[in-house]
Amino acid sequence: MLMELSIRNFAIIDHITIPFEKGLTVLTGETGAGKSIIIDAIGQLIGGRGSVEYVRHGSKRAEIEGIFSIVDPKEIMGLIKDLDIEIDEDETIILKREITQQGKSVCRINGKLVTLAVLRQFGQALVDIHGQHEHQYLLQEDKHRFLLDRFSEQVISDAKREYENVFQTFIDQRNKVSQVSENEHEIMQRLDLLQFQQKEINEAKLKPDEDIILLEEKKRLDYSEDLYKSVHRSYEALYGEQKGLEWTMVAMNEMVDAATMDEKLVPLKETITNNYYLLEEVAYSLRNYYENIEFDPDRLNDIEARLSEINTLKRKYGKETVNDILEYVESLDKEIDTLKNRDERLQQWQNELLTIAKELLIVGKRLTDLRKKAAIQLKDSIQTELINLYMKDTNFEVEFNENQIEVEEIINIKKRLPISKKGIDSLHFLVSTNKGEPLKPLAKIASGGEMSRIILALKTILASHEGVTSLIFDEVDTGVSGRVAQAIAEKIHEISFGSQVLCISHLPQVAAMADNHLFIAKETNGDRVVTSVRRLKKSEQIEEIGRMISGVEITDLTREHAKELLIRAQQSKQ
Repeated sequence: MLMELSIRNFAIIDHITIPFEKGLTVLTGETGAGKSIIIDAIGQLIGGRGSVEYVRHGSKRAEIEGIFSIVDPKEIMGLIKDLDIEIDEDETIILKREITQQGKSVCRINGKLVTLAVLRQFGQALVDIHGQHEHQYLLQEDKHRFLLDRFSEQVISDAKREYENVFQTFIDQRNKVSQVSENEHEIMQRLDLLQFQQKEINEAKLKPDEDIILLEEKKRLDYSEDLYKSVHRSYEALYGEQKGLEWTMVAMNEMVDAATMDEKLVPLKETITNNYYLLEEVAYSLRNYYENIEFDPDRLNDIEARLSEINTLKRKYGKETVNDILEYVESLDKEIDTLKNRDERLQQWQNELLTIAKELLIVGKRLTDLRKKAAIQLKDSIQTELINLYMKDTNFEVEFNENQIEVEEIINIKKRLPISKKGIDSLHFLVSTNKGEPLKPLAKIASGGEMSRIILALKTILASHEGVTSLIFDEVDTGVSGRVAQAIAEKIHEISFGSQVLCISHLPQVAAMADNHLFIAKETNGDRVVTSVRRLKKSEQIEEIGRMISGVEITDLTREHAKELLIRAQQSKQ
């Protein structure tokens, strides 16, 4: 639901902020006051084609911002998740668009910069504007199957899910067959390349984690000579003639004699004695260590050569470790085996594809049958609505493409697939507005009044299924009057039960049905014309409806007529 709209420097609008409510909001005012400009601004907000003409003269940019409350979050949550857009706990979304003097657009959703295409995708999931062809969702034939599915969602959901699952399995299998059925020359080239790579890697005789093990050994060998020298010098400092241990032994023997002469020296004698034997043990350990140090320049050269060979393979095949290369060669083995035995594999996969294709046509036919039953229900519902709109002679049909699809058509990988993820059928809405006239596509209905009523009938049936939170009718009542006007007014209000409805109207019957009545006026501010918007009180609403009935002069009789319309509208609502 559109909660608030802010427009700045847009056409003749300087700056207005309009709060909106639930139910039916009717916008009225003199011709040229700016009613349609407000709808144009909303159209820009949801991704309409921009133009520098929208930027108010003398301004650098036009700005439109709308705050939306998400009534049914699941309808748009997929888009929010895909774009990683943060949404508040109160489940509101803010759309903003700026149009510069140079015609460039800056689009944001909850403060995040997005492309115009993304803004349009979001906007059209929130708002449906009737009155501008680029937004007339119901007139787009490729959307008719989607609308029928939404109408019959509870009935066909399981069958549709089953079809989509089988279709994906079919596509995966079809791709496998296609890959093996490529041009023979390309297959031989591919096989030669894979076998060359396989041979090169196998000849290297790589072992798991070999690069890691070799690097550790190389590190030890790199330091072995310096390590040997240091440990050997340490040993020689301790052991040998006139070295550390010999002088420590002299000190120990002297203290043995001294301790016999003075008992106070016994602890010192024992300390020197203990340290002598500890140092002697350290010296033996140092000797054993340096005697076991490997210092092999030839081995170091071999390791460096092997690591160079491994690194060449890593660079060539874009791998980081030996284990990655070994995994890659396993995949080569499988693909080579597939290509060598492609005839056998191809036959096997083609048989599997044929089985899946047959199943796909069965579940697709089941889905189409359910759609046809739903189409009858949709037709009956719309016919009832059209009768209420004084179009009893109008005939509405859902036409299905009856072309028989053979299994050979969909398994032929050289031809375009004649079915889609949505089903094996295609359909569109047809209408005949008078007896004896042929059925025509919905978009080709000539009369504006007839088109308005048919659209309203469709909206009444589908409003709760389309998922949009706000419906906007821009002078949808054009070309009608009298009892038809009253019927349209009641129908528009009926649609507002399930969705917020904003409606620009010149019909007093529609204005009387408003839950919220906004008056659009054009005023002169200095030397500039600006548009203003205000919510009408009950007494003001009577005056405005009176103006819509009689024109410029409002008489007491006109006011009584306006009051009567409001009373009847209230009774109709109840």
